[in-house]
Amino acid sequence: MAISSLPCVQPIIYLGKPDVPTCHTGLETCYFTSIGDLLKEQEVEETNLALTTLYSLESTISKRELELAGKHGKPSWTKRLLLDENLLCAKIRAEADELCRPLEEKEDSSCTASEMANVIYHAMVLLRRKDVKIENVLEVLRRRFSQSGIEEKQSRASTES
Repeated sequence: MAISSLPCVQPIIYLGKPDVPTCHTGLETCYFTSIGDLLKEQEVEETNLALTTLYSLESTISKRELELAGKHGKPSWTKRLLLDENLLCAKIRAEADELCRPLEEKEDSSCTASEMANVIYHAMVLLRRKDVKIENVLEVLRRRFSQSGIEEKQSRASTES
């Protein structure tokens, strides 16, 4: 059976408190900062949670970049991606392909949110490499709300010529 035709396996989530470190870094967890910790002091409406998550991710990626500059902190996947643009681009392409596969091959789409999360994460690392803030991307999207996608594409084509 080809790997691309394997069904997506749904994870089993188990909440527990480990007696010993479970992360390769020797810490209790591989998640250095939980979104819950970032949101503890403030009440966030459900509609703002997506933005808060994106801004928190952007902040975490920026912290990893600063750790690289100061040559401190723990090893991380984000740091590896920030250091190797070929790896980063390869991951973005691979994750985008994995996101499209269920649609193209009429497979179960139960992993779509997870695959999209992978695309967003890797794309945000690329934004950091290019010194582009997520707010810049959101602003472009907001400007596009007032026109059709066809008109928007035509306007980009005419300004690029």
